[in-house]
Amino acid sequence: MNKSSSTTLSQLIPDFLCQYLQAQRNASPQTIASYRDALRLLLCFVEQATSRAPAQQTLSDWNAPQILSFLDHLQHQRHNQVRTRNARLAAIRSFMRYVGQRFPETLALTARVLDIPAKRWDRPLLDYLSKAETHALLNAPARTWSQRRDHLLWTLLYHTGARISEILALNRDDVQWTSSPALQLRGKGRKQRLVPLPPRVAAQLKSWLKDLPLAPDTPLLTNRHAQRLTRFGAHKQLRHRLQRLQPQHPSLAKRKLSPHSLRHTAAMHLLQSHVDITTIALWLGHATPATTHHYVELDLTMKRAALQKLAQTKTHTRPPKPADRLLALLKRPLLCGVLHFQKPMKSMEPHLNST
Repeated sequence: MNKSSSTTLSQLIPDFLCQYLQAQRNASPQTIASYRDALRLLLCFVEQATSRAPAQQTLSDWNAPQILSFLDHLQHQRHNQVRTRNARLAAIRSFMRYVGQRFPETLALTARVLDIPAKRWDRPLLDYLSKAETHALLNAPARTWSQRRDHLLWTLLYHTGARISEILALNRDDVQWTSSPALQLRGKGRKQRLVPLPPRVAAQLKSWLKDLPLAPDTPLLTNRHAQRLTRFGAHKQLRHRLQRLQPQHPSLAKRKLSPHSLRHTAAMHLLQSHVDITTIALWLGHATPATTHHYVELDLTMKRAALQKLAQTKTHTRPPKPADRLLALLKRPLLCGVLHFQKPMKSMEPHLNST
């Protein structure tokens, strides 16, 4: 075993996270946190498999068969979806590429891990709320502090079309009151965009800000411990709210709705209002309008309208063109394996006679 393969991971992992991801690549905190969690889960899995403490594990403990066992563990024991499994694998592969570049003598080990393919997965249909369901959610009574916070969260998600991570990351200074009220959102790939707020939403947000500290970095949405609200907390509150709305809207039952569903809802309602798909892509912060095309697949009303237009379209049939004489000649059947010409074509008679 070479020296690099026997190097403990307690030396390689901090260098990968701090020096490579943070200092050299300037990766976002979300990316670093995702990679850190993947490596932490792998350390714990290998500890159970080998009885070796994480601080004592070496690179040779992370061979390809061990990584494959870990990926199976994610799906069957932790019940992770294929997309989560692929995200964990992407973090491990990034770590192995870093190790292979730093220690070329480990390429035999790292190459086998890098050859592990990502699994294909079925893309489910995006779920969204109807206009009646959205109206019921956004107009539910908000008497307590937590109900006011949740109502503001659902309102911002719907009227901005933002991702849940973008809304939860907002601070007080991300709200702009210059010419017109707007939110400064930070999306994927560190892309920033300004989203205007309707007057009613701006008034609701201004009333909420009166009860928050004046520090610019104050989180806009917090839990009862004055800490920034998490995605898990937002999902839990939405699930409880939708359960209370099920008696009036039975269609909400047995549906896997999440705060991200409000982003889909905003996109679908804009599309149904005949807003240009390029404008919707800019509104949602999509890198390309091709991502926004998925919403077109959901609207059955738009599909039916397209089919009706197709059925109403009159097809103008042109009279058939006369057959080309040369092609007709070449399509004649063979007699005893020989092509017989009864009469040379008029246009070719001079040439044929001259030969």
